[in-house]
Amino acid sequence: MSKTVIHTDKAPAAIGTYSQAVRSGNVVYLSGQIPLVPETMEMVSDDFAEQAQQVFKNLTAVCEAAGGSLQGMTKVNIFLTDLSNFATVNEIMSQHFTQPYPARAAIGVKELPKGSQIEIDGILEVND
Repeated sequence: MSKTVIHTDKAPAAIGTYSQAVRSGNVVYLSGQIPLVPETMEMVSDDFAEQAQQVFKNLTAVCEAAGGSLQGMTKVNIFLTDLSNFATVNEIMSQHFTQPYPARAAIGVKELPKGSQIEIDGILEVND
């Protein structure tokens, strides 16, 4: 099966040797998004809630570029530098997803790129 690279200027450009997403068949594998503002490639803010909202905006842009929507995500992995922000993540996630919710993992990590407090990657199913 062939791979198709997904790219949009509405999400931050890759800051390493990876693609924003890769589609194989009807499955799209989204690389981790951190709260960079695409136009400036700078962190949206130091506020955790604002960072989380920006990550969901970035994920939405990549999903749409792949021909899908955020609601089509079947799996998300959330990486947090402070697990005490878990309740805030749940609240913000409920603003972006409706049932059925995607499968999810939330993982505490020591640090993330560019000093981010949150990073989310995942898997999206698209239908042609």
